Amino acid sequence: MEPSNSPQSSSPPKIVILRWGHRVQRDVRLTTHVALTARALCASGFILADTTDPHIEETVAKISKAWGGSFRFEMGTPWKRAVREWKANGGVVVHLTAYGENIQTSNVIQRIKAQGKDVMLLVGSQKVPGEFYSEEVSDFNVAVGNQPHSECSALAIFLDRYFEGKELGQPFEKAKITIVPKERGKLIKTIKEKT
Repeated sequence: MEPSNSPQSSSPPKIVILRWGHRVQRDVRLTTHVALTARALCASGFILADTTDPHIEETVAKISKAWGGSFRFEMGTPWKRAVREWKANGGVVVHLTAYGENIQTSNVIQRIKAQGKDVMLLVGSQKVPGEFYSEEVSDFNVAVGNQPHSECSALAIFLDRYFEGKELGQPFEKAKITIVPKERGKLIKTIKEKT
């Protein structure tokens, strides 16, 4: 995946998640949740770096087809290449880590948004290499809190702060299934495909 930024581009910056360190036998459920959280909160795509996991790809494709939107999924790409190409094409790289600048007590979100560039979020599954913190890899190291927590929660909070809550009301194009918000009970609207 490449950033869509160009000097002439008037579209808002996009966010792509790069998931690093996924262990096929151990992390399937959480990595799937990270991908689905990214999709639901209006990220543009997801890269499962350095490995492949067809189960996750299948789940994300199935959800995207039924619930709509355009969400790109890529896997097997070496993380170093993905980061290098992203930066070479004008994108910004943000490493989500409990050791980074606190999203609440600093102006880090404003500085990221001021760049006006597409953003790649690095989200680890296990202890990340030290080089993730370096300027060669990440332009920003961001913490949603400086306490131990789930990468899924870090991703959700970052996206919500970045999009200022507007992503929560966005319709998803070509959705076959939508939830109709209600005070009580459940109501799902299904759109039949024309044959």
